[in-house]
Amino acid sequence: MKAMVLEEIRRAQLRDIAVPTEVGPGDVKIAMKAVGICGSDLHYYLHGKIGPFVVEAPMILGHEGAGEVIAVGSSVTNLKAGDRVCMEPGIPDWTSRASQLGLYNLDPAVRFWATPPVHGCLVPEIVHPANLTFKLPDAVSFQEGAFVEPLAVGMQAVTKARILPGQVAVVIGAGTIGMMVALAALAAGISQVIMTDVQAEKLKIAAGYDGIVPVNVAEASAVARVHEITAGWGADVIFEASGSPRAFNGLFDMLCPGGAVVLVGMPPGPVQFDVVAAQIKEARIETVFRYANVYPRAIALLGSGKVDVKPLISRTYPFAESVEAFEFAAQGSPEIVKVQIVF
Repeated sequence: MKAMVLEEIRRAQLRDIAVPTEVGPGDVKIAMKAVGICGSDLHYYLHGKIGPFVVEAPMILGHEGAGEVIAVGSSVTNLKAGDRVCMEPGIPDWTSRASQLGLYNLDPAVRFWATPPVHGCLVPEIVHPANLTFKLPDAVSFQEGAFVEPLAVGMQAVTKARILPGQVAVVIGAGTIGMMVALAALAAGISQVIMTDVQAEKLKIAAGYDGIVPVNVAEASAVARVHEITAGWGADVIFEASGSPRAFNGLFDMLCPGGAVVLVGMPPGPVQFDVVAAQIKEARIETVFRYANVYPRAIALLGSGKVDVKPLISRTYPFAESVEAFEFAAQGSPEIVKVQIVF
């Protein structure tokens, strides 16, 4: 069927391509309704690789998806045709040691949508395991449902942070993932999120949320603002969500003694890390790679209204204009948080 296929660097097209259509006993077939364009999609589109993952053959893009169930396998009992759903895009080997320990996101054999050589979900219909397919509440639209995947990253980061109600957090980076981390942190009980970035347009969007204090680090000192808000003590948690090597300069100056640093963003290469500055404060360092066991909670937060992603949907394109959608997203306009494609 017709899909959004990355042919080579900076060249994609809508064209027919063979995709699996057989529904196994534990699978469901889903008519796609909304797909978000992720930063990794754009990275493959613009550069053809992310670290060791290299696009060597035409690949369908997209992994942030929601849709409607149109067929179910013979052993599926929790879903039926007509159910509105979102999908967790990483399929592990459930018999692996990582999966048995509950760390299925770290299974070396995981097959993740739109990560070479695995096809993504920018296609009208897709077959997916039922146990990685989740019902959406009635109040959650398909476009909001397509936000569950990046919100799950925020949920994983917040889970790793071990937040206590009333704490203060810093989120470095006001892109999609930074926003997801901030909203998940507020929902978890953080009293204030100090969000830093260099793009005034994104910080303006962040400032629209109660509890987020924007700081443009091109104009002001993040350390000074953190110390002002915390009476010199420092933030309880720092989430690094930008992936910028510069974010590590003076990172621990913002942290309180005994605080936690959660590394969410992925830098393009090695970074300078001040070990002594971390030791002086006995900082706890946590890392995040995708997510595990958080989708139901992320969906519940969206359904409850405690997390509102609607202000972050910047531009919507129909599936027939998928190539134009990627070209627009690749421009990196500072006022754009999330571009989505709808069917």
